[in-house]
Amino acid sequence: MSGSDARQVKRGLLAAAAPRVPEALLRQLAAGGRMILPLKVNGGSQRLVLFERSGRGFLESTLDPVRFVPMEAGKA
Repeated sequence: MSGSDARQVKRGLLAAAAPRVPEALLRQLAAGGRMILPLKVNGGSQRLVLFERSGRGFLESTLDPVRFVPMEAGKA
């Protein structure tokens, strides 16, 4: 969604490992909101990462190692 149709979400959970942080999803995160997602890191491993949005930006916390299916572009 874009423009005035964009919705702000308070909580988000991705169930597929992204190669990098999906910026479009972070933009939809409301102030005070939290999103958790698996990210690919060095060597092909994955880590669970928590993003929290405050009035000043985002706080990123790296959590546990995980194994999720990979996120693929163009597939829902």
